Amino acid sequence: MKKRILVIEDQAAMRRNVALMLEMEGFEVLTADNGRTGLEAARSQRPDLILCDVMMPEMDGYAVVQTLRAEPEHASVPFIFLTARSDKADLRIGMNFGADDYLTKPVMRDDLLAAVQVRLERAQALEERVAAAGAHTGFLPDYSSPLPLQNALGLTAREAEVLLWVAQGKSNGDVALILDISEKTVKQHLGNVFPKLGVENRNAATVRAMEVLTRRGSLICPSAALIIKTDNGFQRPAPNRKTGRINSTVGR
Repeated sequence: MKKRILVIEDQAAMRRNVALMLEMEGFEVLTADNGRTGLEAARSQRPDLILCDVMMPEMDGYAVVQTLRAEPEHASVPFIFLTARSDKADLRIGMNFGADDYLTKPVMRDDLLAAVQVRLERAQALEERVAAAGAHTGFLPDYSSPLPLQNALGLTAREAEVLLWVAQGKSNGDVALILDISEKTVKQHLGNVFPKLGVENRNAATVRAMEVLTRRGSLICPSAALIIKTDNGFQRPAPNRKTGRINSTVGR
């Protein structure tokens, strides 16, 4: 079955070019020319992956990803931003809202296809790990806080934060960007985490984290990072648009 990709881009030429490159690789492509119609398409067409511009009329890309990540049925869809800006603070904002990756415009064919393939594969792998963990518990993990990992596994606050993001399929580079630390530091933290968990790799660490994060009655979907269940439904704390950071109760 063809994978379905939604392209949300207000610039007609860019939208056509991206859609054409994907169609030539055998993907089914849907398009939308602004954030609001893109959000409607995501809800009605259930794409396997979303490519979305950041700056758009009606609703910007940040609002699109934030809205989707707060809806359990759409929270795990891979989401890649298309942007003309490559400042780290801007990238961090998008990652904290729930984006999986960024592509800088103009988008080159090889970069586009590589990013799409990687994100689809990671989504599939994460889904399989969640299914495997769920087979033993019958429930889904709750990614709303790293505190359970810190308390149950004897991790430091920062190690727990790193593991929380790794368990959601983030690469070391992604985690470094989100937490505003170096990739080398992420590797060092994981090097401390693995022996504490009695595992040898990130896949085994992910499964262990999911076991700890599983909560009875949780309706939170995989990859719905930092979505909090409240009396009024599911909400994602909004990152500071200048720093890209989400307020956390965990010590920095």
